[in-house]
Amino acid sequence: MIHAVFIFNTSGTPRLTKFYSPLKSPDLTTTIPQKIFKLVSSRPQGACNFLDVPDLDLTSELNINRSDNRLCIVYRNYATLYFVFVVDGAESELGMLDLIQVFVESLDRAFKNVCELDLVFHFDEVHAILAEIIQGGLVLETNVGEISRMVEEGYKARKASYAAANPLSLSGGVMGGMSRGGNSNVSTPLSSFQSPIGWLTERIAGLNAR
Repeated sequence: MIHAVFIFNTSGTPRLTKFYSPLKSPDLTTTIPQKIFKLVSSRPQGACNFLDVPDLDLTSELNINRSDNRLCIVYRNYATLYFVFVVDGAESELGMLDLIQVFVESLDRAFKNVCELDLVFHFDEVHAILAEIIQGGLVLETNVGEISRMVEEGYKARKASYAAANPLSLSGGVMGGMSRGGNSNVSTPLSSFQSPIGWLTERIAGLNAR
């Protein structure tokens, strides 16, 4: 099982924190990431990407089965970001390295070469992508194309729901047609967009016609 997923920058600031096992204390949401980053960041560049951490005693801090007491940290460093998974003995370390790669490739597809600012300003979408890969600590999907498709469908559904609930918004206009990666590939002609004033005018005209 996967018990936690973290993304840190090189300064140790968590840009994503997701626990799949309950914590015994709310304070551990900050202390556990600090301990893990200190351990991971101090390792040399050519060191192995997974390691056992008996000295951290994570089992006593997480509400998990004692039979799963062998916890392992699997991580990868991409430029200025550390991607870290905390897993138990039921998971393959090499499989987790591949899963981190799947996560990074999915983020790259969504944000066109993901960087730290994407994680800061689009944290909700980062969590949505992670949710398509891992649910309840179990691996749900590993196909990058399928993950991207499901995330895009969810994004379109949220945008349509917002537009339906907020008819005066411009979510269906030019800004709504912009991709999250910053590319404005708008397929709908500008003439088809309706401004809020135009919408109000049509509604008033319809009421007067009655």
